[in-house]
Amino acid sequence: MTASDPPPLTVVQPGGGQAGELGSIGVHFKLWGHDTGGALAVVEHPFPVGALVPPHLHTREDEYSIVTEGEIGFRSGDREVVLGAGGYITKPRGELHAMWNAGAVPARMIEIISPAGFEHFFREVAEMIAAGPVAEGDGDDLTERYGLSFGQPDWLQDVIDRYGLTPS
Repeated sequence: MTASDPPPLTVVQPGGGQAGELGSIGVHFKLWGHDTGGALAVVEHPFPVGALVPPHLHTREDEYSIVTEGEIGFRSGDREVVLGAGGYITKPRGELHAMWNAGAVPARMIEIISPAGFEHFFREVAEMIAAGPVAEGDGDDLTERYGLSFGQPDWLQDVIDRYGLTPS
């Protein structure tokens, strides 16, 4: 395949794709960068009740999320919203953001990552968790390699309290 050739046809049946655990949420891999010529990757994230994805910042990719089940809260910069099934949100690189299950039932969202590459961070985290207990600091090299940083903004405790979340 040359640089001008389109990527091969990829089909993922409903419920298909590799799955793993990321700690507070899960991940189901649907389209990898090699499926899209590096343009984007697509994963699904199930959010159990009480799940919180802590505030973090991407330096290399933008994320586009579509809620497909339940209610998911998003905080990006100084904006906060809760979206139900059918809601869309953009999370631009360089902006601290967090996500959480904002309801009383499990939730799910589709995440589009552009450009592709960050799906491999999810794969590496899922493999590390599946291999056994993870000690604090075990993933520090991963965050650095993938241009990810975490923060502790002053609004976080308020979100945890309002939604009864379980920080990981």
